[in-house]
Amino acid sequence: MATNIIRCAKPQEASFLSDLALRSKGYWGYDSEFLSNCKKELTYNESQILSSNYSFKVAESIEQHIVGFFILDFTESKKPQLEALFIEPDFIGLGWGKRLLGAAISLAKQRQAQCITLQSDPFAEDFYLANGAKKVGSKESHSIQGRFLPLLEICL
Repeated sequence: MATNIIRCAKPQEASFLSDLALRSKGYWGYDSEFLSNCKKELTYNESQILSSNYSFKVAESIEQHIVGFFILDFTESKKPQLEALFIEPDFIGLGWGKRLLGAAISLAKQRQAQCITLQSDPFAEDFYLANGAKKVGSKESHSIQGRFLPLLEICL
């Protein structure tokens, strides 16, 4: 019987995941100029997927369609950073984000991390807070100079 799964991303999926990230970001009504400014930061490549510093995980529907993904950066092994968590717009609000975040938390715990840090989009902040994150500050966006984003932490 087929089920929904969360699995490791494949290197050849890098371009698809980059496009998915922009579609997901666009769900919140950002204009094309804003999305263009985010494109570099939301572009992933095969070497990142293969890197031992990163863990790229994708969620697949029963029909084997990728509906979302997350990236954990384990450069600081005790305090990994959730670099990305994106859901296909048609699947936002259906529980996929919570499943992916749960998988990220489980993976961090398996690697004996103490907490996960993340820089949240303002539209996603309430989601993370509702799922155990605490606001610890703000940090300037890597894509938009002068734009400050919530800095959050999930203690494990």
